[in-house]
Amino acid sequence: MAESLSGQLLIASPNMADYFRRAVVLVVEHSDQGAFGLVLNRPSEATVGEAVPDLAELIGAEHVLHIGGPVQENAVTAVGEHADPGDATKLIVGGVGMVDLDSPPELSRVRVFAGYAGWAAGQLDGEIAAEAWITEAAHPDDPFFADGDLWVRVLQRKGAEYALLARMPSDPSLN
Repeated sequence: MAESLSGQLLIASPNMADYFRRAVVLVVEHSDQGAFGLVLNRPSEATVGEAVPDLAELIGAEHVLHIGGPVQENAVTAVGEHADPGDATKLIVGGVGMVDLDSPPELSRVRVFAGYAGWAAGQLDGEIAAEAWITEAAHPDDPFFADGDLWVRVLQRKGAEYALLARMPSDPSLN
C-alpha cells in the first residue's frame, strides 16, 4: 500500500462508466486491510424520516438520505461536523467525523448515508494506479455540499487540466 488516502476525496475519472460514474467519494478509512468510503453526491429521493424513522427525532425527519455506495445498502451511517471533535467515532477532516447514531453528540451539520463504498486489500490502490480515480484533499464542507454538482466543483478546485475536465457534460452525446 502506498500512502493512506483516509480523509481524501476520490473523484471518478471521466472514463469510469459503472456505478461510480461522476462520483465523489470521501475516504473514511484506507489501510493494508482495504478501504471504506462514502459517495457524497448521490442523494436519494427519500428523507431520513421516511427511510429510517428511528433516526428522524435524533437527526431530523426532513434530511435527505444519501446513497453512500453499493455495499450493504441497508446499513446506515452518518457524518457530522462535531462541536467537540473528540466526540467523533472517527475524525475524517477538520471537525468532521463519523457519528455514533445510538447517541449522537452536538452537531452543526449532519448527513446520513445508506450503504457505503468498500474495497478489499490492495483493490483501491490498483484502481488508483489504473487512473480510475483522481485524488484531492477533502474540505470540511464537501460532505455537506448541496448546491450544484460536487464532481464539477472538486475538479475545478483541483485546477489546471482538472478544471477542463469539469466542463465535460454529464451526457457526452450532448456535446
